[in-house]
Amino acid sequence: MHVGLLIYGSLATISGGFLYDRQLVKELETAGHTVDIVALPWRSYPRHLTDNWSKSLLNQLRHAPFDLLLQDELNHPSLVWLNRRLRKQVSYPLISIVHHLRSSETHPSLQMPFYRWVERQYLTSIDGFLFNSQTTRATVMELAPNTKPQIVAYPAADHRQPPAAAVLTAMRRARAASQAPLRILFVGNVIARKGLHHLVRALALVDREQWHLRVLGSLTSEPRYVEQIRQLLGVLQLAANVTLEGAASDEAIFAAYQTSDLFAAPAYEGFGIVYLEAMSFGLPVIAATDGAAYEIVTDNENGYLVAPDDHAALAEHIERLAGEPTLLEKLSIGARRRYEIHPTWHATFVPVIDWLSKQVGR
Repeated sequence: MHVGLLIYGSLATISGGFLYDRQLVKELETAGHTVDIVALPWRSYPRHLTDNWSKSLLNQLRHAPFDLLLQDELNHPSLVWLNRRLRKQVSYPLISIVHHLRSSETHPSLQMPFYRWVERQYLTSIDGFLFNSQTTRATVMELAPNTKPQIVAYPAADHRQPPAAAVLTAMRRARAASQAPLRILFVGNVIARKGLHHLVRALALVDREQWHLRVLGSLTSEPRYVEQIRQLLGVLQLAANVTLEGAASDEAIFAAYQTSDLFAAPAYEGFGIVYLEAMSFGLPVIAATDGAAYEIVTDNENGYLVAPDDHAALAEHIERLAGEPTLLEKLSIGARRRYEIHPTWHATFVPVIDWLSKQVGR
């Protein structure tokens, strides 16, 4: 197959969605298929909408030698009406890779009807869907019910090579015996959608001697929100307990997983590759009850699920883990086991590539 993949920016962008896209491209090329990237520039949502009237983009796609065009759903504002024009002029199918919907995020209430309408129009312009979770699939079907071809392919986490399970178990046991403060890790860009403010407010309810939080992720994506976080840390007198480290290399993230005790990111995720990454290093995970985290995290087995704004419940889980080393060790073992039974990237995408091949010429 000759496959096109339409994205914003660069395929090297650091995020779970772009990691998923990169791994899919890698598997397609390994299987002998050709993949061409069509990259649109990052701009504001209103300016992305103007791409629908771009003659150059339409001509580029119209004359492309594709057998199939994959579109990251993130690009929906640029394609919502252009797809309808394109389908009249090309024979190849348009397949959307859906990580999560913009309309599933938190936005000002006056904007939400518009976002939902635009996204619904985009979803109805597509010939088939590749979903990253059953939760994402259900969300799309609720917004735009359809019977179009679709497949669910969970992300994986074997792109990192964690230590062996026996090594991790020994590390966790030694750590539990040390009675040091709980080392909590948050990996993700510091943006409102990731919910760091909820975690900070919950930690304010826990004895400051019991924990320390490291935050690894971009501090430049939403500068205003980062400033709000800094102000919140000052008001709650938590600045000494929280380290905002900024964007980190793979090596730094790898090291952080090894030297942490607990991963906490209680926010909506269409799947949450970072949860699996943390589990591969034996870190229990605290995630949100909404979104797809329940497809990975099991209460009292490998972590906990909490409502993001239930700060008291979140604080209770953290306080308990800080004070009960045997519970922390149990959840650590459960987290690693959950990672080990999860499919690899290769196993995930073999059926996807077969499915994509069947969409050609439908």
